Amino acid sequence: MALYHPSPDLNDVPVRGVRAFAILAGLDAAVRGTLISAMPLVVYETMGSAEVTSQAYFLAGLVALVWGLMVPWATRKIPRRWMYTIGGGLYLVGMGLAIHGAPVTVLLSVIANAMAAVTLFICLNAYVMDYVARSDLGRSQSTQMFYAAASWAGGPLLGVWLYSIWPPAPFLLAGAFAAALLVVFWWMRLGNGKAITRASGPAPNPLAYLGRFAAQPRLIAGWIFAVMRSCGWWVYVHYLPIFCVEAGLGKHVGGAVLSLTNLLLFAAPTMLVFVRRRSVRVSVRVGFGLGAVLFAAAALASPLPWATVGFCMAASIFLVLLDVVGGLPFLMAVKPSERTEMSAVYSSFRDVSGILTPGAAYLVLLVAPLPGIFVAAALGMGASWLIAGQLHPRLGRPKGDLVRQ
Repeated sequence: MALYHPSPDLNDVPVRGVRAFAILAGLDAAVRGTLISAMPLVVYETMGSAEVTSQAYFLAGLVALVWGLMVPWATRKIPRRWMYTIGGGLYLVGMGLAIHGAPVTVLLSVIANAMAAVTLFICLNAYVMDYVARSDLGRSQSTQMFYAAASWAGGPLLGVWLYSIWPPAPFLLAGAFAAALLVVFWWMRLGNGKAITRASGPAPNPLAYLGRFAAQPRLIAGWIFAVMRSCGWWVYVHYLPIFCVEAGLGKHVGGAVLSLTNLLLFAAPTMLVFVRRRSVRVSVRVGFGLGAVLFAAAALASPLPWATVGFCMAASIFLVLLDVVGGLPFLMAVKPSERTEMSAVYSSFRDVSGILTPGAAYLVLLVAPLPGIFVAAALGMGASWLIAGQLHPRLGRPKGDLVRQ
């Protein structure tokens, strides 16, 4: 099946590839952005405590992790376009379950949404690695973030506001975005990707490629960066709003803060310029190093809740920088013959962070108040700062360019 409509004004395949994938990423962000602040509040209010909320997200992360690792095996039997469609359908199932509002259905909604997100992420990354040149991966990442910026900026505040007016409202809106995502995907006719043409013989063991991943230190390091970056966002998105509620700032503050933070996504192309002028290694270290310092400061400032919010917002600047550059060490190290399989490994960072963060938060809350979670985030980002020192100083630079250290 042809990758694109044979339209005379869309003959520039590389450019259209970047833009097409950015549109899909933007619509996916509209779904998740609408729910990102409302859903933790729903789970928190339904479950009754931060500890039980952590347990719910921990379970959802486990299910999504196993599901994500099975996706490459499934794509050997189910065409990629249908796997993408299944992912969008899981979003719709998740919305329906959330509207029901009972504790069990809310838990199932979190699980369905996590499965949907990982399925779409794996398929989209496989498409990107099939059709976007390695030298354009940075531009593809920043373009996706730019297209998603409006959804991430307006979605969190809108979702909380709609929830306060009528609880089913944010889920109905997110469901509409999920339906639009599927319509646009099928209109684009992206097909099954290049990898499908190489699929011959029996499907391998779905976990066999984990050994190939474990044998490549560059992939391991890139995956760790993705996990720690996602853990930082987990703390910011899920536990900062709960902190605001417990500190008496109200449930709207978390959504408003996240919306303000996500305006930074419009600066993603500018941040990419910084990355190109310095290096991937310097940029990753700046992101993790300063993010760690600011999360630690947020914990120390917890007696002054607004100061904690301010430090967390400052830390989010560097989380956005890591969104721009943090995935490049992994994506640039993937072999062409392993795109779908390694895309599944890479996508597992969301599920692992969805297990690691609430799991660690649950343990922290056994011995410390909620700001202790900010300390845990600082420690994780500090460890990533150390690992990033081992990256090649010229990673991501065209040959012949000089890198300022």
